[in-house]
Amino acid sequence: MTDTAGSPADTVEYSSAEIDTIQRRTTTVLMGSQVFGGLGLVAGYIPAALLAKEMTGSATLAGVAAACLSVGTSAASFPLASYMYRHGRRPGLHIGYLVGAGGAVAAFLAALSGFYPLLLLGVAMIGTGNACNLAARYAAADLAPEARRARSISLIVWTTTVGSATGSFLALGLATGFADSLGLPTLSGPYMMSFVVFLIAAAIVHLFLRPDPLVVAGGLKTEHDSGNRLAELKRSAGRIIANPQARIAAAAMITGQMVMVGVMTMTPLHMDDGGQEKAIIGAMMSIHIVGMYAFSPVIGWLADRFGRLPMIGVGAALLLTGAEFAARTAASDAPGVMTGNFLIGLGWGFAVIAGSSLLTDSFSIEHRVGVQGAADLMMSGAGAIAGLLSGAIVSLRGYPELGRSAVVISALLGVAVIWQWTQNRSKTQDRDISTRVSAG
Repeated sequence: MTDTAGSPADTVEYSSAEIDTIQRRTTTVLMGSQVFGGLGLVAGYIPAALLAKEMTGSATLAGVAAACLSVGTSAASFPLASYMYRHGRRPGLHIGYLVGAGGAVAAFLAALSGFYPLLLLGVAMIGTGNACNLAARYAAADLAPEARRARSISLIVWTTTVGSATGSFLALGLATGFADSLGLPTLSGPYMMSFVVFLIAAAIVHLFLRPDPLVVAGGLKTEHDSGNRLAELKRSAGRIIANPQARIAAAAMITGQMVMVGVMTMTPLHMDDGGQEKAIIGAMMSIHIVGMYAFSPVIGWLADRFGRLPMIGVGAALLLTGAEFAARTAASDAPGVMTGNFLIGLGWGFAVIAGSSLLTDSFSIEHRVGVQGAADLMMSGAGAIAGLLSGAIVSLRGYPELGRSAVVISALLGVAVIWQWTQNRSKTQDRDISTRVSAG
């Protein structure tokens, strides 16, 4: 059977074969929307720090502008999840991408006027588009069996490679050249591009994400449920805190985002100070983004095959290594900076894919959307804090100190993984002993 409306009233029973078909269609549609959502995100994020630096001459204020993407993502994550909880994935993603397109317009006007506060608003609204990109990975998991859940999530993350990696070159190459040809400020071009591709992502979701996967999975909030969004957030955060597996999952996502955002916010300015051309900076961003997304299917397979927790541990090790590499590399050494940031991107992929899968595994469908939104809020909020602090750290202590701070954060995640692994192992041994005693 087919549910074309995607509302609670239209919920029907589906056979397992129909669910498999819907899951394949859902994955295909989300992969298509992610290509353009990734383009919109990168085109809106990459110029932010550079444009803010041109406007204000301050590295700290440039960091604030870039960090507004994470601020906007964090602010939108739980309201977006709450809206989806009531109405479905399709309308939530559609609205979020439209807000991202509106943010691109605001940032474009900021580039024309040189009005810094308008740039902050625009980048924060683009963050809502990024919240949609993050939420899409959960939409792919709504109907996926647990044994393939990490791979379903990883496919959506992987598709972002196409948009995000090419977006770095397009934003600082084709789009800036197009703006120059029109006599507009150079860095206004990427925001024109961001506007168009976010609209395309919104159209793909609105037209083709039918039936709604969350409706089919039976995960919508029922009519008799009550409570405002703040109360929902508190309940969802409480469920994460009370669940040991969910705690480590959230810690992985938070750490990956903090290290990635904190280091990447200042890396373009670091390379610019080292005399690197904008094309080289764009290439570095592309390589970093390839690290984040391109290996996602492999990461998903590893997480399904060997477990979520070991892959979170791998992510912590990669984040630590990449941050240490970045801390020890001079701004003039483009290959070294690229290597460090590639490893950080790869570590982020392990932490977020394995963490998202473990979080989803930890809850039943009726609680899943709420805890996913709460975890994304925590993740994005932590990234926003890291982005805001990164400018101050670089201004006061320098880029190497920023990298060393990221090393410490990554090491803490590694310690938490080892602790959780020993706890899980101890519980397994206790159960085995109890089983043998009962059998004897």
